[in-house]
This record gives sequence, structure tokens and C-alpha cells, in this order.
Amino acid sequence: MTSSAPDTIPHRWFIVAAVMLSTIMEILDTTIVNVSLPHMMGSLSADRDGISWVLTSYIVAAGIFMPLTGFLVNRFGSKRLLLINIIGFMIASAFCGLSSNLAEMVIFRLLQGIFGASLVPLSQFILRDTFPASEQPKMMAIWGIGVMAAPVMGPTLGGYITDTLSWRWVFYINVPVCIVNFFLVLTFIKESPLKKDIIDWLGMALVVLSVGSLQLMLDRGEVDDWFNSSSIRWCLVIFIFTFAAFIFHSLKSKNTVINIRLFKDRNFALGTLLMALFAGAVLGSLVLIPQMLETLFGYNSNEAGLTMGPRGIASAIMMGVASRLMTRGIQARRLIAVGLLIAAYSTWKMGTVTLDTNMQFFVIIGIIQGLGIGWFFVPLSTIVYTTLPRQSIAEAAGLFSFGRNIGNAIGISLLTTFLDRDTQFNWNRLGGHIYAANPNLQHWLDTQHLSIYDPHTIASLGRQLSVQANFLAYTHTFTLAGIVLACAIFIVLLFKAPAHHQQLDIPIH
Repeated sequence: MTSSAPDTIPHRWFIVAAVMLSTIMEILDTTIVNVSLPHMMGSLSADRDGISWVLTSYIVAAGIFMPLTGFLVNRFGSKRLLLINIIGFMIASAFCGLSSNLAEMVIFRLLQGIFGASLVPLSQFILRDTFPASEQPKMMAIWGIGVMAAPVMGPTLGGYITDTLSWRWVFYINVPVCIVNFFLVLTFIKESPLKKDIIDWLGMALVVLSVGSLQLMLDRGEVDDWFNSSSIRWCLVIFIFTFAAFIFHSLKSKNTVINIRLFKDRNFALGTLLMALFAGAVLGSLVLIPQMLETLFGYNSNEAGLTMGPRGIASAIMMGVASRLMTRGIQARRLIAVGLLIAAYSTWKMGTVTLDTNMQFFVIIGIIQGLGIGWFFVPLSTIVYTTLPRQSIAEAAGLFSFGRNIGNAIGISLLTTFLDRDTQFNWNRLGGHIYAANPNLQHWLDTQHLSIYDPHTIASLGRQLSVQANFLAYTHTFTLAGIVLACAIFIVLLFKAPAHHQQLDIPIH
């Protein structure tokens, strides 16, 4: 780590601004496109299944290249790699906006994912490599505001841009941001030393096949009905064999594209696992909340976005509080446990809502959940890196970010699947009570002056049944996510407490 005193680091705020822009661009682009998909379908002559590849292509490409960040930093240097990624991301974004058909869009989204994959771990590594330990809590907390605000801003900003301009400007907006970011990085970021080892081509090929097949399986599983689809079965087979081959190859070779020996460090291994569980339960459930608000509670996209906004603000505030508590000697393990407890409670509480719950409740519970998220993120990043050697931080940052992304992908996939399956189960269970001899049903029909033999009554009952079945599934899904978070607290007990002088050495994810 640099030994520079805080007052000898020039242009510190420009450095933070540069890495924040890089991070916001990548995270924002994973969510901002979602609301624009229906508008793209007509322009690109795509059906609902085809247009989903606009999301899938980006996710798969980013998933493949994110764990390669450490290798790429060693080959090109952090500054040069960041400049390459910014330019590539800008060009790919521009061509996404210019796409005239689905094939072009998927190709350019793949490129966007490739160049965007390393932006978040690179930003973390640069801040970690630039600022001394005493400065990192404050700088990382400020940078964390962008990390938490971006996914919340995405759907709202995407909807506004699409409604006022067109879906193409969702991509064009990246161009001026990239230009500003490029000159900030060029002017104020320092270069890291190069380390050109022999390229592990076999390991790289195995990573591409393994991660690509896993991401593809997770993203397409529910759409293609999981293992009833031959393509999903093949993805699973390819993942199992290539992942096993990669582990065997990495243990046998000295110079590998990804250093899996980092997972021998107990804190790093447990921290990555905990981050994956947290991302799956919390970030995965955050995808479902706007859907529920819009489909069951009648919110429009702007109202759903405004309801979600306070969550990000509360999280950003709590990041600053957590960093201050750590500088005063509060153990990271205790803060992580408290953050998990708050997040578990608020997520479980989302499973207790009714169809009469008002917006105020969703805002308040969102603020509470945001406090838990902010309290969790900063101290986890402390304890994950304090026992690792400095030369391994770039690789560790890429793997830790990959753990977050994979956890998020698994969480979204499993929670969505559970939601769909539970909706069907609830529909069948509740539907079993709709028959002419049911006295409760007959009493309700009498009070409504309806007849069960009226086709309009049957249609109305069908709509009510669908709403209730879907609503129950959402509440069960949030309850399940809360239980997962509560169980994850036991992992915190296994962390090794870092020495006092290590406590501030924190990159954040």
C-alpha cells in the first residue's frame, strides 16, 4: 500500500470522481436497460424471448471477464486497462444505440459487457492502491454512494429517458460520461507496475467455458424451463466438466490466469461466500420489489422508483457511519453481524405486507434495509482484505466482485423460479376452494349479488385468484430471503479477527 501521507496526495477528489464514474457506468448499465426492453422490441423486430438476450449477452460477457481482472492488471497496468475499458465501453454503447436489428444489439452488448466487466474491481483496486489506510474509510464511503445509488437510479432514469427521448438514448448517454471519465483517468490516475508472466491459455479457455455456461444457465434457466430444456442441460454439463478441469489445472500449475489459492485465506473465502449469499438474498429480492409494486399495487414506474430511492440514500449514509465506527476501533465482525441482522429483519418484514399496505410502509422498510446494506458492505470489505498480501489485491478484487455478481445472478434466478412455482402452487391450492357447494364462497357471492353461473363472475374470480396467488408467492419469497440472511450470520463467527493496525485497509465492493 502507498505510504503517502494524506496531505501529499494531489487531486484526491478527482481520483475519487474518476473511479466513481467508472463504477456508476457499469452498475447503472445492468439495470437502466430493463425498462426499455418493451420499446426495443418493435424497433429491433424481436419477440419477448429474443429481446431478453439484450440482458443475457451483457451479463454473460461481464461474468466471464470479471474474474480475469487481476491477470489483465498485471499484463496492462491498472491505468492503461481502465482507459482501454472506458473507450471500448463508449464505442460499444454508441453502436448499441445505433443498432438496427437484434443480432447487432446482442453483439454490441457482448462487447459492452467485456469492456465493462473490470470497471468495478479496477476502481476498487485503484482506490486501495492510491490512498493510505487512514484515508480509505472516508474515500470508500464516498465512493460507496455511487455503488448503492446506481442500481436504484437505473430503472427510474431508464424509464425517464425512454419516455422523454427514446430507448437509444439509454446507450447514447454513456458517450459523454465516458469522455469525461477518460480525461479524468488520463490526468489524475497513476499507473501500476506490470507483471508479464506466461499467459495461461488453457486456464483462460476453461474460465471462459465454465463461467459462460454457468451465467447462461442461470440467466436463461427460468425462461427455458430449466432442465426440461436440452440447452440448459448442456450448459450444466459443460460447467461441471470445465470447472472441475480448471480447479485441477490451477492446483497443478504455478502460473494460472486466476489464483484460486487466494481462497486458502479464511477471511477472503468466507467473505466472498458471505457476499454471494447477501447479494443473492438482498440484491436478488430488490429486483422483485418494483415488479410487485407495479403489478399488484398499481404503481407506475416513477412511483416504484421513488419508493426504492430512500433505500440507496440510507445505505450511503450508513456507509459513512460504519467507516467512522471502524476508525474508532469497533470490530468489523460485529458491524457485519448487525448489518446482516437489520437486512434480515427488513427483508423478512417485506413478507408480512398485505394488499392494503401503503407507500409509507415500503419507504420506511426500505430505509431500514438500506441501513443494513450500508452497515454490511464497508466492514465486510475490511475483513476480507486485511489478511491478504498487497500483490494479490487486484486478483482478489476481481474474484470478490465476481462472487457478488454470481451471487446476484443465482439469487435472481432462484428467487424468480421460487416465485413462479409458488404462484402456481398457490393458484391450485386456492382454486380448490372455488366450487358451488362452498358456503363461504356462496356467502360472498350473495353479498356481492353475484351468481357463480354468470360468466362475468367466473372471470372476476379468476382474476382475484391470480392476484392472490401471485401476492402470496411474493410474501413467501421475501420471507425465504430473510431466513437466508439470518442463517448467514453464523458465517461471521468463523472470521479471523484482524490485527488492530490492519483494520482500516479497506477496498469496498
